[in-house]
Amino acid sequence: MPQQAPPAPRIAGPRSGEFVFARVRYDSGDWDYNPKVAANVLNSLVEYTTIPVYPQEVVITLDSEELFAFPFLFMTGHTLVRFNERERANLAHFTRTGGLLFSDDCNHDIDGLYAKSFEEEMRRTYATVASEAAMPKIPNTHALYSSFFSFPDGPPQTSHELNGWGDDMVHDYLRAVEHIPGPGRPARLGVLYSNKDYGCEWDYDWRNKRFRKEDNTRFAVNVVVYAMTA
Repeated sequence: MPQQAPPAPRIAGPRSGEFVFARVRYDSGDWDYNPKVAANVLNSLVEYTTIPVYPQEVVITLDSEELFAFPFLFMTGHTLVRFNERERANLAHFTRTGGLLFSDDCNHDIDGLYAKSFEEEMRRTYATVASEAAMPKIPNTHALYSSFFSFPDGPPQTSHELNGWGDDMVHDYLRAVEHIPGPGRPARLGVLYSNKDYGCEWDYDWRNKRFRKEDNTRFAVNVVVYAMTA
């Protein structure tokens, strides 16, 4: 009889101190777009930093009791974003207690369905504090742009912004929900919102980075380092 290959070893769950790339699953849209982003970002963290990483993406819903075990959430899509009341309450508590949600619009379009519906969800989620719900642009001097690599001109452009899709413009800013942890303490990002389509920009096999003049996932390192240290 032909010899069967041994079963692949199972990867144990994350250990204490390991960074986990957690992706938000939401029922209304294409939450699972850009499937190679996690592996690419995790490779960059291993390559550039000493942060221990869990080698697999974890998918989680905003109403999960396990949400608060993660410091970082990634969310993306093209279509409708709609949360229920429990998801909104959980998200607000998650970000106000130190978590960071990075939401990236794959349409790179301020008028698209993802953009409009996500912004509406932020107004609903943070309606009790008007300054949070407004999601203002963050300045290029923000600590995010120097948390690891230096980006003095703010968020790096993506090739997807420059190809004529979406709203035909380069967004030279990111927007955010910011929380003030306490008197005398600086505001901290709770939600980082992008119309730049970083998801598509980082959606390639990490082994192909060697063919690129510059690693375009370096900004992802800044986002993760900020989430882990701010």
